[in-house]
Amino acid sequence: MSPFLGPLAGGALIGLSASILLVTSGRVAGISGIVGQLFEPKRGEVAWRVAFLAGLLIGGMLVARLVPGSVVPRQGAGALMAVAGLLVGIGTQFGNGCTSGHGVCGFSRFSARSVVAVVTFMGTAAGTVFIVRHVLSGGTP
Repeated sequence: MSPFLGPLAGGALIGLSASILLVTSGRVAGISGIVGQLFEPKRGEVAWRVAFLAGLLIGGMLVARLVPGSVVPRQGAGALMAVAGLLVGIGTQFGNGCTSGHGVCGFSRFSARSVVAVVTFMGTAAGTVFIVRHVLSGGTP
């Protein structure tokens, strides 16, 4: 199997699901917004949000089960991942959205705010990888 088919299929499914949610309900498939609104629930808004999040978790578990080795957690990285998740959550609040909301939904609608957000978080990600791989590790990738 080509190393590009899995990511291509995953990207297509993300785009399809975001499009279906937008067309059928007028809602943006931004994970931080979907989760955030669960903490301030509004009548009629909880069930679809829980179903969406359950679908993400079940989909990930299915892929891990059907394609062994595709989802491999790093040993001993639990605390680091928890801190990273917390920082991402804080960042999404400052940026009024996350990669799925801005990158998939907003960028495709040519939202200026989303374009700025995507350029910012992609630049930050590239800089972080460079620093971790080349500065903090002593220059060895």
